[in-house]
Amino acid sequence: MSSTDVFVAETTLHVRYAETDAMGIIHHASYIVYFEEGRSNYARQRGSDYASFEASGHYLAVSEINARYVKSARYGSQVTICCWIAEMKSRGLTFAYEILDAASRELLVQGSSKHICITHSGQVTRLPDSWKAWAAS
Repeated sequence: MSSTDVFVAETTLHVRYAETDAMGIIHHASYIVYFEEGRSNYARQRGSDYASFEASGHYLAVSEINARYVKSARYGSQVTICCWIAEMKSRGLTFAYEILDAASRELLVQGSSKHICITHSGQVTRLPDSWKAWAAS
């Protein structure tokens, strides 16, 4: 992780069989689902879950996603998703992720996702002040 002065949410999961390929290795697409769980848990830990954000009339639409695969994990292991906000703008934000082997803390995947705030009707809008406040602290 690049900075020690940001809030980092950690989520540990067991690798489920359905998330693996025929070799028992986590399928690359499953890591994107892990990113989603990481940022959902981030919001919960900051006191404002994503369901409440949607209920307030907003969505965070994914506009870009990146993943760099370093090492494979297998069925039966546990992974820890570390998630933090890397950048905040008036209408969107970027989450950063590291997925680690839960036992050894060895890096498996690094990634990021950019999101744009939109209304339920699809109009780009500013992030609500309440989200900017906890995300920036």
